[in-house]
Amino acid sequence: MTKKKVLFFLLFLFFLVYVSTILYHVYKPLPKGISYEGQIHHVSEDDISFLTDLTYQKGGHLQIEQEIFPRIFEVIEQAQKFIVCDFFLFNSYYDHDLNFPPLSESMAQRLIRKKREKPNMRIIVITDDINTSYGSHKSKELEEMKRNGIEVVMTNLDPLRDSTPLYSAVWRMFIRPFGQSGKGWIPNAMADTAPHMTIRSYLELLNIKANHRKTFATEKSAFILSGNPHDASAYFSNHAIEIKGPVIKDLLLSEQAAVDLSNGPKLPTYSSKDGKKGEYEVQLLTEGKVFKHILKAINQTNPGDELWMGMFYIADRKIIHSLLKAADRGVNIKLILDPNENAFGNKKSGLPNRPVARELNKKSKGKIHIRWYNTGKEQYHAKLIYIKKRKHAQIFSGSTNLTLRNLADYNLETDVKITAPIEAKLVGKVDRYFQRIWTNRDAKYTLELSKFQGKLIFLQNGVYRLQKLLHLTTY
Repeated sequence: MTKKKVLFFLLFLFFLVYVSTILYHVYKPLPKGISYEGQIHHVSEDDISFLTDLTYQKGGHLQIEQEIFPRIFEVIEQAQKFIVCDFFLFNSYYDHDLNFPPLSESMAQRLIRKKREKPNMRIIVITDDINTSYGSHKSKELEEMKRNGIEVVMTNLDPLRDSTPLYSAVWRMFIRPFGQSGKGWIPNAMADTAPHMTIRSYLELLNIKANHRKTFATEKSAFILSGNPHDASAYFSNHAIEIKGPVIKDLLLSEQAAVDLSNGPKLPTYSSKDGKKGEYEVQLLTEGKVFKHILKAINQTNPGDELWMGMFYIADRKIIHSLLKAADRGVNIKLILDPNENAFGNKKSGLPNRPVARELNKKSKGKIHIRWYNTGKEQYHAKLIYIKKRKHAQIFSGSTNLTLRNLADYNLETDVKITAPIEAKLVGKVDRYFQRIWTNRDAKYTLELSKFQGKLIFLQNGVYRLQKLLHLTTY
């Protein structure tokens, strides 16, 4: 066999293995318990709450309203049997010229104090390897919790499908088998106060996989959040749903599936009678089941219905098409979007929201109304959908951005779906939340669409389309 034929054979073999690796890791079966659809539970008005954090400017001064973590800290104090939480970001790193409250340390110390008060009580913290910069260093907060008897589970995302298959196949074939070793020496792109990273950690980061969930549970309450106990995120505008009762069991089942990816411990169980029957229908959803239910809800809207969204990222094509069709049917659609102007104080490109907002406004001929949240150095980190019908409303709230990566079983995500009568107390609070920031009732919360639709919009649109085509994107 000639050298030319040998080379051709080797190239063919490489191509065959490469393509096979891509196809398998894009279409392989999901691990057990991932993409979970919980039971529908009926809860009463007393057992469900909508919590918000809002950061805004008023009279030239920064105003910060926060309900979420103060309430979680109360529930930590009240817990008697167990605490299980799952947060994507749990660290104190940010660029040195910025200043944020020590939210991660506050959370960690409260958990440690509870463990010292009740040594036999199990406390489990599930998180993502981003907090160690993908193995380049240890996390101060996580290590201190471990030393105090708290179980910390770092999620193994390798069993999940690949969202950047062209790159991830190369990673799986040539980089991953060699493991992680050595001390970081490259400046950390996520924050300049974070320890340096290894090349191998940067290469793992490029797979762009995440346990993006934000959940918290004790025997008393379950929280499904859009925010993290992360210093650099402390001023983000976020929201959360607190629910009591059997939804706690569903949340623990969904988190057991995440823990099982890492061969982690058996989580505590929740057992309680399905108590008071109430007017709220609540259902826990994870990963692709969030997509299924959101798409169905949008597609079932009718003329005269109102559809509100507060969203950090919107980019999924099926969602975009369903919104355009709903607008054509006469649904009154209002979107409040983050302008994708900055991330933790660093300038961003405006992707994906700016080109998507332009497309939605143009193709709907102005029927889809859009405003930008008036962010400073923080983000409008919402992932909230509110559909208002004549007699009832549907609400989706949680960790899930409206992007392929978040919706299509690539990341780990958790949302809760709520259906309630239009006169229900929680529905009223969600409605007032949107009305307040849309109309700038008592401060300048939002800006008109044209504010972020400048000369670069055509370039942004081109980059957005190319990234979507190649699946080389963080959204």
